[in-house]
Amino acid sequence: MYKLVAVGGKLRGQEIQLSEGENILGRSADCTHQVAVDGVSKKHMRITVNGDTAYVEDLGSSNGTFVNGKLVKKITVKDSDKIALPNIIFQLVHVTEKKVVVKKKIAKLSEGDKEEILDENEPAPDSLVAKPLWLFKRKLMPVLYSFNEQYEWGAIFGILLFVFIGVNISLTIFPVLRDSKRLLILEIALRGKQYASEVARTNSVALSRRELDKIDTNFLEGVEGVASYELFDFDGRIVRPIGKLNTYINDALSVEALNFYKDSGNQEREYISSLGSNKIGIARLIRAYDVKTGRQENVGVIAIRFEPLTLAAQAATNSKAYLESLVTCSLIAVFFFGAIYFLTTRPIEEFRIQLENVLRGKQKELESRYLFKELVPLRNSVNSVLQRLRELQNTDQGEMASIEEDAPYVRSLLEFVRGAQGPVMVLNSEKNIEAINLEAEDLVGIRQNASQGQSLLDAARDQGFAATLIDLCDQSANNDGVNQNEVYEIGGKDITVNVVAMMGKDKFAKAFYVTFVKPG
Repeated sequence: MYKLVAVGGKLRGQEIQLSEGENILGRSADCTHQVAVDGVSKKHMRITVNGDTAYVEDLGSSNGTFVNGKLVKKITVKDSDKIALPNIIFQLVHVTEKKVVVKKKIAKLSEGDKEEILDENEPAPDSLVAKPLWLFKRKLMPVLYSFNEQYEWGAIFGILLFVFIGVNISLTIFPVLRDSKRLLILEIALRGKQYASEVARTNSVALSRRELDKIDTNFLEGVEGVASYELFDFDGRIVRPIGKLNTYINDALSVEALNFYKDSGNQEREYISSLGSNKIGIARLIRAYDVKTGRQENVGVIAIRFEPLTLAAQAATNSKAYLESLVTCSLIAVFFFGAIYFLTTRPIEEFRIQLENVLRGKQKELESRYLFKELVPLRNSVNSVLQRLRELQNTDQGEMASIEEDAPYVRSLLEFVRGAQGPVMVLNSEKNIEAINLEAEDLVGIRQNASQGQSLLDAARDQGFAATLIDLCDQSANNDGVNQNEVYEIGGKDITVNVVAMMGKDKFAKAFYVTFVKPG
């Protein structure tokens, strides 16, 4: 088994586990391992692992692939070889897998035991109350599950949260804004009706005699909000304003209004039409008293185009209100996203750490401080498996295996530090600093009194050095404590870093003894 450890460049400290067979690296999401770094091609190189053998093949990249400083097309690589891509230096690390052989056979499931599986074909319930939940889980959620197979759940959750915010704002604010605009349009329509009534009142004599050419509409000139108007008869001949006298209507508003009022069923209503951004057309039928028939007669139509400042101001206010609501809700959504995300991941992270502690022999079983009932069955199952493994190991060893701690091993290595002649450092199983002598302090720039108990990554100023040292610790731990070394440049000099892992009876590393050899 191989892995790549970034010892230089933008990804320094990160690891890539290589699987058996082909492993394609590049910037594209279609690659086996995506390396999103400038200069790396979409499909840059392929590393093929066949048992203990691995070889690198450049896939026609723009900037090339270098192994140990040499440009290569295809070459077999081995443990500790350096593979360089643009802005990254990887080191190939061979990891010896630990295999636990379980000799005791597991009993077959009894007739009363049932195997639990993810049942995607659960039949629909008969209850009307339970059926909506079934439809949600079995019809809608599989679509989201399919997305979750390609994208992280955190990204999907964030998208759904912001979609919810947008839909919620649209369903709550838009109706209010629409109603306010409708009331404003109604007010403008009433103004149009008032203007039509004023035309009929001030020109009653001329209208009753059908003397449309004598109609006076001068009061409409210069009225705030009135962009233009047309007064015309039922033949479409314009009689006012004077500038359009005896021409025929061709404006869409006037034509539509005339057709509207030719229908006798619409003669008591005003015609309203939206003319685009912040413009409204209002048309009203003009009637006059006919002395011959003794009743009101239709004599013409007035069409007024309004462009009121209040409508433009209201549109700006509506846009501002919508944007303010969107920004406010988005900020709240960010807070809730973070709260829900970390409330969800915290018990999972605790689960992972406790599982490692159990495997290292630091605690007997998994426990949780957090209430997360969906994890309880999983925790119980893992505890059962761990208990069975302990029983099987105890049976194979013929005695109860004791739970080992780091402390005895760390104390033993501290005795070595006192008699060391060169720079040395002691780390515990978590790669936290336990001791560092004066020579090592001067060499690596880490002071024991300020860093004791801290993680190596937190204490070291050079993160590349910390990542290299942690990788050597892992290599030694995975190879039964065999010394691992690497040359690293410290203070302008090539220093050989040696790491030996102290292995416990449970086959896990309990402490690490680090020595630094300066060039002779």
